[in-house]
Amino acid sequence: MQPGQFDMQALLQQAQNMQQQMATAQEELANTEVTGNASNLVTATVTGGGELVSLTIDPKIVDPEDVETLQDLVIAAIKDANQKAQQLVEQKLGPLAQGGLGGLLG
Repeated sequence: MQPGQFDMQALLQQAQNMQQQMATAQEELANTEVTGNASNLVTATVTGGGELVSLTIDPKIVDPEDVETLQDLVIAAIKDANQKAQQLVEQKLGPLAQGGLGGLLG
């Protein structure tokens, strides 16, 4: 093989390994739960895939005269959980996504 050329077989093998690592990481993320909260009164749990799986509301915040505050807290808790899930995704998939094929061709 001449300098500057790459081994196609090695490239394909490395791409297949990356694909397997990515699939494993995505499966782990789908099974990982992350919890966010708002004022410790509303707690939301989402998976690494962003699926809302649990929502807990402290009864002392339930006020029929002030539903808007409860709605805001629910939204804040879900946003917090989703941000944490996104950080988890970046942490887990970041090295795989950043690795790319750049190092294979140079």
